[in-house]
Amino acid sequence: MEPLFIAGPCVIESAEVLDVVASELVRLQKKYHLDVYFKASFDKANRTSLSSFRGPGLERGLQMLADVRSKHGLRLLTDIHESYQAASVAEVVDVLQIPAFLCRQTDLLVAASRTGKVVNIKKAQFLSGQDMRYPVEKCRESGAYEVWLTERGNSFGYNNLVVDFRNIPDMLQWTPRVIMDCTHSVQRPGAAGGKTGGNREFVPSMALAAKAFGATGYFFETHPDPDHALSDGPNMLRLEDLEKVIVKLKSS
Repeated sequence: MEPLFIAGPCVIESAEVLDVVASELVRLQKKYHLDVYFKASFDKANRTSLSSFRGPGLERGLQMLADVRSKHGLRLLTDIHESYQAASVAEVVDVLQIPAFLCRQTDLLVAASRTGKVVNIKKAQFLSGQDMRYPVEKCRESGAYEVWLTERGNSFGYNNLVVDFRNIPDMLQWTPRVIMDCTHSVQRPGAAGGKTGGNREFVPSMALAAKAFGATGYFFETHPDPDHALSDGPNMLRLEDLEKVIVKLKSS
């Protein structure tokens, strides 16, 4: 199976950031013949504090994503947090993503599945790969067109994650498309004084290790200036470094 690449900024900050990232993805897509999806969130409803930036919201955010598709021709992926969002988001994007903490929320899974779009379920930090059988079954029994699973690490004490790469072959039992979230897996949740920290220097190694365990896709949150990004900056890959990681994956 040809690997797919999901990439984009964590949250929609501005049209300018979206345009810069999308332009680079199109360049890489053409240069390396990649299967690419553009990702950005219209509303990060799971931020650490009330003062954290969440995004432009549903209506404005969907319009900005639609503009990315119109200008750059990229397929789109974004996450939903509430069941009522599924239908309107499905009118714009190709893949509905279920956040890790919500992967057992039956009504959310059912609503996403009934749209006829691909559903990407991120594995919760408190579940094993084997446990993801049940969210997949919920989606398929609700008529999902296609279901993907994404590994993003497990809680390891306080403010830390660790990746058990055995989860990848475990989840391949339930769906042929298992994606490695190479950036969220290096997070330090809540470990940066009211916001999430991270170690972006480990992102390339996460990707290569996931390939060795059979991952069929890679998820990278990326930004032209992650140190000044409004969400997930410490774990986001610098946009200028994305090509080097892709080259390593394709050559290894």
